[in-house]
Amino acid sequence: MKFGLLKKLLVAALIGTSLTAVAAHAEDLLDQVKQRGTLRIGLEGTFPPFNSKAPSGELVGYDVDIAKAVAAKLGVKPEFVTTEWSGIIAGLQAGKFDVIVNQVGITDARKQTLDFSPAYTYSTAQLIQRKNDTRQFTSLDDLKGKKLGVGLGTVYMDMAKAVPGIDVKTYPGAPEYLRDLAAGRLDAALNDRLMLAYLLKNSQLPLRTGANVGPGKPSGIPFKKGNPKFAQAIDDAMAQLEADGTFTKISEKWFGIDVSKPIN
Repeated sequence: MKFGLLKKLLVAALIGTSLTAVAAHAEDLLDQVKQRGTLRIGLEGTFPPFNSKAPSGELVGYDVDIAKAVAAKLGVKPEFVTTEWSGIIAGLQAGKFDVIVNQVGITDARKQTLDFSPAYTYSTAQLIQRKNDTRQFTSLDDLKGKKLGVGLGTVYMDMAKAVPGIDVKTYPGAPEYLRDLAAGRLDAALNDRLMLAYLLKNSQLPLRTGANVGPGKPSGIPFKKGNPKFAQAIDDAMAQLEADGTFTKISEKWFGIDVSKPIN
């Protein structure tokens, strides 16, 4: 009797272990994406020329085209989920979407909690100043004791706060700090060099670009850790898109240059 009971317990334990292994296997993000048939992509939708809404309501931009190309290589359809930048990382961690394609800088701090695809954009930070401001800020050190506007939760905020003495002012987005800069409430602002020409052209504010500051910044596609199959699939997809010239074609469409290669 005791032997029979022990045997049943062992069998039940083995079955339980097998089911747990199957469940763990099924939890890889790639399996979920394939089963669903869609790749859920988080982005702002208010960040031109990377991602914004056309008058028709359709999402357009560099990031949008990149995301569509990656989804196609995975054999699924893109499903876009718009959210504010300040909550986009939390949204990814909460499972509201599978990836973020929104110029997320690949940093050591972010790599502690997220996995990243290979970089698909290389840029650098650039200062913005008023047109009538004759001061020449050549580095962030020059802004010690000055007011610098940055987007909340961005890599530019981290860069600015890493320099002691800068009075860093955070904003929900670029339009807000550009208005404050034009009004004289800031000494400078900091953003991505790739979008400054677009921002300044469309803001109709008396602003100009300043110096490039800091090292080149690679941006990639983050996703939750613990998904090795998905990580490999993303790596493979992006390697193919680089090899077949898709990344270069999308880059030249939006910027006139290939921003998918490291800055020399």
